[in-house]
Amino acid sequence: MENTNLPPEAWLLCNDQRYRYVDLPALFGDRLTQLPVVLRLLLENVVRNTDGDEREAAVEGVLGWVERATSETEIAFQPNRVLMHDTTSTPALVDIAGMRDALAEAGADPSCLNPVLPVDSSVDHSLAVEYFAESDAAPRNLQLELKRNAERYRFLRWASKALTGVRIHPPGTGIMHTINLEQLATVVTTVERDGEQWAVPDTLIGTDSHTPMINGIGVLGWGVGGLEAQTVMFGMPVMQRIPDVIGVRLTGALKPGVLATDLALTVTQRLRAIGVSGEFVEFFGPGVSTLSAGDKAVVANMAPEYGASTGFFPVDQATLDYLRATNRSEKAIQLVEAFTRKAGLWFDPENTPRFTRTIDIDLASIGMHIAGPRRPQDLLCYSQTGEALAKLNFQPEQTHAGMPRHPVAIAAITSCTNTSDPALLIAAGLLARKARALGLTVPAWIKTSLGPGSPAAAAYLERANLIDDLSAVGFDIVGYGCTTCIGNSGPLTAEIREAAANKSVYPVAMLSGNRNFPGRIHPDLDLGFIMSPPLVIAFALAGNAELDLSSEPLQNTPDGKPVYLRDIWPPRDEVAALVEAAADPQDYPRAFAIASKNPVWHDLEAPDSARFPWNPASTALRRPPFASASQGSQLGSYSAYPLLVLGDDVTTDHISPASAIPKDSYVADFLVERGDDRNDLNVFASRRGNWEVMVRAAFYNKTLVNKLQPEAPVAHTLHVPSGSIMPIFEAAQRYQDEGDSVVLVAGERYGTGSSRDWAAKGQRLLGIRAVLAVSFERIHRSNLIGMGILPLRMAGGATPDTLALRPGDKLEIDAPADAVSPRCKIPVKIVRADGSTEQVEANAAVETQLECRLLRSGGVIPLILKQQLETQEA
Repeated sequence: MENTNLPPEAWLLCNDQRYRYVDLPALFGDRLTQLPVVLRLLLENVVRNTDGDEREAAVEGVLGWVERATSETEIAFQPNRVLMHDTTSTPALVDIAGMRDALAEAGADPSCLNPVLPVDSSVDHSLAVEYFAESDAAPRNLQLELKRNAERYRFLRWASKALTGVRIHPPGTGIMHTINLEQLATVVTTVERDGEQWAVPDTLIGTDSHTPMINGIGVLGWGVGGLEAQTVMFGMPVMQRIPDVIGVRLTGALKPGVLATDLALTVTQRLRAIGVSGEFVEFFGPGVSTLSAGDKAVVANMAPEYGASTGFFPVDQATLDYLRATNRSEKAIQLVEAFTRKAGLWFDPENTPRFTRTIDIDLASIGMHIAGPRRPQDLLCYSQTGEALAKLNFQPEQTHAGMPRHPVAIAAITSCTNTSDPALLIAAGLLARKARALGLTVPAWIKTSLGPGSPAAAAYLERANLIDDLSAVGFDIVGYGCTTCIGNSGPLTAEIREAAANKSVYPVAMLSGNRNFPGRIHPDLDLGFIMSPPLVIAFALAGNAELDLSSEPLQNTPDGKPVYLRDIWPPRDEVAALVEAAADPQDYPRAFAIASKNPVWHDLEAPDSARFPWNPASTALRRPPFASASQGSQLGSYSAYPLLVLGDDVTTDHISPASAIPKDSYVADFLVERGDDRNDLNVFASRRGNWEVMVRAAFYNKTLVNKLQPEAPVAHTLHVPSGSIMPIFEAAQRYQDEGDSVVLVAGERYGTGSSRDWAAKGQRLLGIRAVLAVSFERIHRSNLIGMGILPLRMAGGATPDTLALRPGDKLEIDAPADAVSPRCKIPVKIVRADGSTEQVEANAAVETQLECRLLRSGGVIPLILKQQLETQEA
């Protein structure tokens, strides 16, 4: 970039240091205030990182966005860093290890393949809740985690040594998004460029859909698939159309007793109701200034649940307060304020930028809420669980003497969403204290757990004298990771398993997480309600998921006095006072440093070689077949059988599960044949380094209905030519062996949920060439393209039901490589088994020229390998 293209006043003096910076107000004047802050950040990024015609076109596109509040202009975004977790970084790093092998086999130097951006990966998605309601549950669970995952963790240790710029944060250091908030995010960072120090916004992408949690303190970042992250790691920018931006105007202030969770669930319901799907969301208005950084982070975290790429809150005083509370230096904090004010990025509660669409939320109108029992956007008053469950009309086959019809099976305070805000954990602890004082206890059939996002939580809960109170009602700390929210809930209690098996009860999970899709929390649970941490404890005390907590007592005291929720609910001012009294900024660096020194982790032996030595007998790590330059494009004109025909809301949990591997499953049989213990198979997520396991695990979900063969067993389909029903993997293999192409058909919101790239990798290995759906969730659409699979949106009101595909029907798709362009029409024809034909309207769900290039290359990995080989040859 030419420094002369910037005005001479683009210097910032702070802490006796001069910094070069992009002075947006000086460059663009009053036009800047018409832009949402997220677009100002994109504008700063393209001004700083591009030049010439590319810069001119990008700037013109961003400024021109104001005219229609939308744009078709494509821009390049270059983040500063990449954030991952162990179950997304493992497959990404396995891909890199495989690519290094491919380079070596092509005569190139494998050690030259390294990320060009800093990559941080936390080990947070593998901790399972095996031990609970015991004071030593956390160290015992951690010990078991390290034992179960030792081979995979040794691989991660190899990656951190062999690959420059890759840093692995060991088990026990917390959830990736909490680490990002408390340790990694600078909000404003400094870089050296052309011999000058620059002040620039801290920006990132993360391979987890909840990356926008960092938006709560004004850092722009969003979630992408692991495959898209690989393109960025190796020097390619994120190419995207300038996004539409939804404005959420906040007014008023939250009422006493209402928590950040209640606001987050309200936002989720309101935005899903207007059909948000991939847009950026920004919060503005005077109500924003009444919220703490913790409140904002909870709301921002839920961005994927409300369908958005971001949930952005600009930098304001709450950001500075948070940085001080987590022990950032005063110099760093002063730079954040000075830069954001000078660069036009500081929050102005009176400013009303132009937005694509706007909704209004009066904070004072929000009550205590929950969401469920199957989707996070299904908002309810906390008193309405009974009404929601009554609609299921469950009739027990026999009466259970000791349990209600809908017992609480799991009560988990879990996830980055609700365990990274001290106010929410303090509120839960205060409710537990009041319950303990009244002699209340939790029924023995309930699996209780407290899995904070940060090890610092133990310190401030201890200082607040709440650890013993939480323990008294069964909520001992079980570890610092995603636990139940990601499906690592461990086995249900024997009482629940027995009662559910004889169909005398229909159990329910209560959690403070972010998702409650059927089977997400536990493969045997398809009902779950999301709520705040104190409400989780309240429902655990009640034991009955149908109870109306607004009017019915939770329990009686030992002397027979009824106790209502209102009797033990902590007032907002009491929570705030204890948060302040228990706070110590030193907790955050101190707890993180102690956890980072985990001796078992550091004692793991890991290879020092440039190439990873694969063990052919391993059931955890295998060289992936798609890590090859020979993987060609799947575009073309062809006739294909539907491998599966699915309905709406098929999540990435349906496509590539993360929960415990059922010991009676097809996957379990495969592992046991190779020497694994059927009673200790770990979770699906722990096998993401082994493609042979993951392709067999594709679509393993008890609630998934294959419309092509609705009565087929779990993860089975019809192989049409033979008429045989068989496991999906075997059917796909047979189609491939016989030279037949396959596609997949689905309904609305295909691929909603987690960002896992294996949901796309599994489909590529099954031979799926295209996915025809009513709509796609943004990250999964990107992952499909990253694996060379063409996503097609059905148009004209077509759905899987209107297509009425029957065994023997085939789809003819005309998508030659030279004809695919962003959002182009793709001819699709149904050829019925009787020979008749029907035309289907469809468009390529492709947004950028880079995505077209990826499809023509066969995906991300072949493109990276091609570029690396060309670079080394040059």
